[in-house]
Amino acid sequence: MNRRDLVQAVSTQTGVERKEVDSVLKGFTDVVTAVVSKGEPVSISGFAKFVKVDRPARMGRNPQTQQPVRIKASKKARITPLKGFKDAVVKTSLAPKLERGVWPPAPAAKAPAKKTAAKKTTAAKKTTAARSTAKRTTARKSPATAKTATARKTTATKTSASRAAKAPAKKAPAKKAPAKKATTARKAPARKTTARKTAAR
Repeated sequence: MNRRDLVQAVSTQTGVERKEVDSVLKGFTDVVTAVVSKGEPVSISGFAKFVKVDRPARMGRNPQTQQPVRIKASKKARITPLKGFKDAVVKTSLAPKLERGVWPPAPAAKAPAKKTAAKKTTAAKKTTAARSTAKRTTARKSPATAKTATARKTTATKTSASRAAKAPAKKAPAKKAPAKKATTARKAPARKTTARKTAAR
């Protein structure tokens, strides 16, 4: 549990807004730290005791050479759990009872995310269903389209064949035309011969 989790849990347990809980928690840590740094212990009954320990200079021994060594004065912070806290940690039945959902957080807080995911899944399923329906409709229409295309191709082929068959018939009269001219040319001299005979009479 980090600071944010602690603030949320205390807010849920006490019914106080998170901002107020955060402000009070910050004030608590600031006061305790400042007071203990001045050398005065802070004791919270049933919880813990915060103390600043001053260690004066003293003589010690080097564990390797066993030679006497002078140890400088030092300061140390010490937090000592008190009886009530120790007993509650060792024996769970003595621990305070928390409200439901204080810790661990109630799963209801994660429900909106699950609903959103469910909505996205449903929307994706609907989209997939719509696409599959469109594909099926296209697949059903495709045979008719294929038949229409085949009919158009067949009609075009027949039209081309009929045009190809009729094309030589139209060109035939053009070949016979020179024959008529030749006949006309041959008969003309006969008429001239008749004219000459009439003149002789």
